[in-house]
Amino acid sequence: MAEQPLQKLAVASKDGISINLHFGHADTFWIYTVSGKEIALLEKREVDKYCHGHTGSQSAMQKILATINDCTAVFSAKIGDGPTEKLRKIGVFAVSDYAYEAVEESLLAYVNDR
Repeated sequence: MAEQPLQKLAVASKDGISINLHFGHADTFWIYTVSGKEIALLEKREVDKYCHGHTGSQSAMQKILATINDCTAVFSAKIGDGPTEKLRKIGVFAVSDYAYEAVEESLLAYVNDR
């Protein structure tokens, strides 16, 4: 089997242990590099929360998009259709299939299943 290319993945997490934040509630994205069986925390990037009840801050969304636009995917516990579409337009996949699961195992499973 060919070696998996290195991917940069963003995670919405309160603690870096599990994927436990709604995309719009994240004020930090944990950025990992993942390749095959190797995973490393690269950095944590702070953003303003996008979601404020039933409204979203468009300026916060623009900052989030700029903050994670070098990632191939962003993992969150939940994400709406609007943010999913905005991410797709900049080439970032929204992934909520691993909600409330362990970060490292989820990222490795995602990369190795693709």
